[in-house]
Amino acid sequence: MWFKNLQIYRLPAPWAFAPEKLDEALRPAAFTPASSNEMLRQGWDSPRGNESLVHVVNGQMLLLLGTEKKLLPSTVVNQVAKARAAEMEEQQGFAPGKKAMKELKERVHDELLPRAFTIRSNVWTWIDPVNGWLVVDAASPAKADDVIKLLLKAVDRMPLESLRVQRSPVGVMTAWLQEDEAPAGFTVDMDTELRATGESKAAVRYVRHTLEPEEVRRHIAAGKQCTRLAMTWESKISFVLTESLAIKSVKPLDVLKENDAVTRNDDERFDGDFMLMTGELSLLLRDIVEALGGEATA
Repeated sequence: MWFKNLQIYRLPAPWAFAPEKLDEALRPAAFTPASSNEMLRQGWDSPRGNESLVHVVNGQMLLLLGTEKKLLPSTVVNQVAKARAAEMEEQQGFAPGKKAMKELKERVHDELLPRAFTIRSNVWTWIDPVNGWLVVDAASPAKADDVIKLLLKAVDRMPLESLRVQRSPVGVMTAWLQEDEAPAGFTVDMDTELRATGESKAAVRYVRHTLEPEEVRRHIAAGKQCTRLAMTWESKISFVLTESLAIKSVKPLDVLKENDAVTRNDDERFDGDFMLMTGELSLLLRDIVEALGGEATA
C-alpha cells in the first residue's frame, strides 16, 4: 500500500505512546455501520480486518477512519414532496404553506432515508513515533481534519502540530524554477503552476510539458509565483509539492517496485509495502523540510 496524498503533522520525536494505549484510546469511537435513520457515521476501523484498531509494523502505526454516508439527493426529496403537496392541495383545496411544506420535506426525507444508498469511504493515517511524523492520506485538508479532530478527542493532550518550515514553499519553489536548479537529491518534473499574486489571479499551468527556463523566468518576472511543482526524489518517488506544504500525487517509481518484487501472501505483502513506504517517506519528508530551510521553531 502507498499513500497518494500527504497532509503532514508533527509529533515530538520520539513519541512515547504505546500502540496498545492508542488502541484503547480509540476504542470508544470504533466504527459501527450506520443505522437506517442515520445520514452519516464515522469511526475507527481495523486496518487489517481484525480486532486491532492500530496496525503496527516495525514500530510504525497505521490507523483507518471509516465513514458511511447515505446518498439522498435533495432533488429526490423535493420531487416526492412536490407530488405529496399536489395531492394535499387536491384534497384540501389549497396549497400547503411554507411551514407545512418544510415539515412535509422533513417527513419525506425521514421516509426515504432507510432506502438511500450507502457510500463507504476510508482515510488512512500513518504515525511514525520514532521520527515524529503523523501523515493523513487525504487530498484535502477538510478530510484530514476529520481524522485530527477524532484523534485529539481520543488522546488527551496529544502534542500534535501542523508542520511549519523556515522558508515559504511558494518562494522556494519559485527560486528553484528561476535558477533552473533543484535541491540536492531532487529533480523538477514537467508539471507546475505559476499564479499571479495581484488581483488578476492569472495562472499558467504546465501539464506533462517541458519547462523552458527562459519562458518560466518571463512569467516569474511578470509577477507570477510557483504554487505547485512536480518533482522526483532520489529517482524513487515522484510527487507534487503545493504551496500549503501538502504533498500530492505520490507515486513510487520502478526502482522501488523492482527491489520489492518478491512473491508473498497478502499479509506479508501488505506489511512489506507499508514498511517500504514508511521508510522511504520518512526520508523524503526529512529532505523536503531541509530543502525548505528546516523546521520553524517559533
